[in-house]
Amino acid sequence: MSVSGLIASPSRCCLRLPDCNQGLVCRQVPSTPIASKPKAKFGKLHLERSRLTVSFRRWKMQKTHLIKCAMDASYGDMASESGGAAMFPRINVRDPYKRLGISREASEDEIQAARNFLISKYGGHKPSVDAIEAAHDKIIMQKFYERKNPKIDIKKKVREVKQSRVVQAVTSRFQTPATKFIVKTSIAFIVLGVLTVLFPTEEGPTLQVAISLIATFYFIHDRLKSKIRTLLYGAGAFIFSWLLGTFLMVSVIPPIPILKGPRSFEVLTSLITYVLLWVSSTYLK
Repeated sequence: MSVSGLIASPSRCCLRLPDCNQGLVCRQVPSTPIASKPKAKFGKLHLERSRLTVSFRRWKMQKTHLIKCAMDASYGDMASESGGAAMFPRINVRDPYKRLGISREASEDEIQAARNFLISKYGGHKPSVDAIEAAHDKIIMQKFYERKNPKIDIKKKVREVKQSRVVQAVTSRFQTPATKFIVKTSIAFIVLGVLTVLFPTEEGPTLQVAISLIATFYFIHDRLKSKIRTLLYGAGAFIFSWLLGTFLMVSVIPPIPILKGPRSFEVLTSLITYVLLWVSSTYLK
């Protein structure tokens, strides 16, 4: 075109846009509009814009498809590694004992048997095998550490004592009666204990001890309704209680400064006897 006597070419600009085949391409667009045929020029620009928009959408769809194919290929490799085998359901359980399905008191043979069973069942799934082996190794190392550094398990010792035959034979001879009966026997022997402490005599608490023996016969007969068993249980409980109280006072329990006097030994022995007689007359069956 001619401007002030000069002839020059219209300037153009380069616009880089994505293409589905060639990537980013440079498309030249005139920077100044042409005066002739404005409607045709604007229609051509609109058509060119629509074509570029379609090209950009196709390029984006192709990129998304490539990413999806890569992900499918990756998951396909993982599935081929496992071979389609069953997965261990407790693979994500943190506790090794719960993962193998055994208790904390299980022996080494039980631990090994649980490991072999799970390996044979889920051996075709490598992550499951790794989880089972890790739990097995952790338990074995913990057992080895416990043997090397043993510690006293109080709960376990108490459970072993309760399960012993001697303790079970003794506890089987006792039963819990009604609350009313427990309150009645408790009041009787508490009154005897108070009388023994407050009114000691030079001869010792002979009267109170005799009353405790009679009370023991009465309470045992009231529960068992048998004269022979009442006589045997009452006499045996009284003799055992007095001998055990004497032994504790001589060998185990130190002198108590609160109780002073020439008969303090007999008073304390009587108090221990009352406690044992109360247990016998209340809970012995």
